[in-house]
Amino acid sequence: MALDRVCIIGAGSSGIAAAKILHERGIAFDCFEKGSGIGGNWRYMNDNGMSSAYKSLHINSSKGQMSYSDFPMPEDYPQYANHSQVLKYFESYVDHFGFRDKITFKTEVSRVAPVGDGTYDVTIKNANGERTQRYGAVIVANGHHWCPNLPKFPGEFTGKTMHTHDYKTPDGMADKNILVVGVGNSACDIACETSRVANQTYLSTRRSAYVLPKYILGKTLDSYLTPLFFALPLPLRRLYGQFLLYLARGPQSAYGFPNPTHKFLSEHPTISSELLNFVGYGKVKIKPNIKELAGDRVRFEDGTEQPIDIIIYGTGYKIAFPFFDKNFINPQDNEFPLYKRVVHPEHPNLYFLGLLQPIGAIMPLAEWQSKWIAEVIAKNVSLPNKAEMLQGIEKERRLLQKQYVNSKRHTMQVDFCPYIDEIKKEMKRGRKRKNYNFLSLFSGDRTVAERLA
Repeated sequence: MALDRVCIIGAGSSGIAAAKILHERGIAFDCFEKGSGIGGNWRYMNDNGMSSAYKSLHINSSKGQMSYSDFPMPEDYPQYANHSQVLKYFESYVDHFGFRDKITFKTEVSRVAPVGDGTYDVTIKNANGERTQRYGAVIVANGHHWCPNLPKFPGEFTGKTMHTHDYKTPDGMADKNILVVGVGNSACDIACETSRVANQTYLSTRRSAYVLPKYILGKTLDSYLTPLFFALPLPLRRLYGQFLLYLARGPQSAYGFPNPTHKFLSEHPTISSELLNFVGYGKVKIKPNIKELAGDRVRFEDGTEQPIDIIIYGTGYKIAFPFFDKNFINPQDNEFPLYKRVVHPEHPNLYFLGLLQPIGAIMPLAEWQSKWIAEVIAKNVSLPNKAEMLQGIEKERRLLQKQYVNSKRHTMQVDFCPYIDEIKKEMKRGRKRKNYNFLSLFSGDRTVAERLA
């Protein structure tokens, strides 16, 4: 039994943030990592099989925004570090705060089952066999960029197919006709990289995207994502953002990249300083959505077709938890409602870390999530009751539907600065709830105490 301990699943960038916070607070925990090292998605060729990093990968957030609050990235790092530098930073973070011995490597969490009293039986397996232990709380930090979402198109393709999750280098793609499907960040990186060696690279998109450079007027893109920017009404944010884009690179249609039909900031942005130039060079040619696969050719919705040797699907990922029974938790179509993207309203003492998609870096957000979770576990902060959490979830769902296009890609979207403010406010409200609960025990109003508990 370990009812006074917390189980953390995964030692990626979110898992180590949770481990550090719990370690500082003196909260006992076990962190289990399937691979032989920390870093998760940022460990290139991670032996846990879950990393989507490719050899040329660099961060899309600047080092200042991506850093944890009390451990900045080294001054000699470039603004946009590569995956090896990011991993080295994570390694230094773990060693600096001294909790590496709390992480059990080469150990897979194979099952998490609720006991029914707010505790969980966690089954782990490694070279020593399999065992089950009961925990008072579970923090899930297994990431959401590891389970590929593969689309289905009519017909059959006789060439090679892969998902961006499996792409590492352009080796073997020289003089080939490459089709990259999707205009997310990884897809555009890979389209640019393969175009350097391919006979021709094509990029297929359903509704296009706004392409943002990493620098605007000599400043990093995310330096504009200030609290003041997010305080502006959405129409003004859209106007301001598009004005900056126009100053930085003019209309993207001038490069041959189609303008989207949806509004600016109604879809997660595509960040690339290379893509528009490569389209302008003709190295990357834009195609509409796929209509049909036809042997060694692909037909598109505009009636054109092209001979293709390799298809690379940059079509996103599924939210997946292989350690949960499907009758317990089984997200469908990437819909996984959580209160403040952390707390499951139906299952007490079960928390989710980094399961969001911000305009900005996830790491600082996971750090704030971890601080909130630690306060709840330590009973310094109370959570809202189930009804209040469900109301909050529904409110967030309506706001997302109002701002973003209807897509599985936007079920977890948050704004960087406002989200941090939300977590801070939730911690403050939670302390008030706790104090009110305590006073109500002496007021004789047991109904209120029970309702708020």
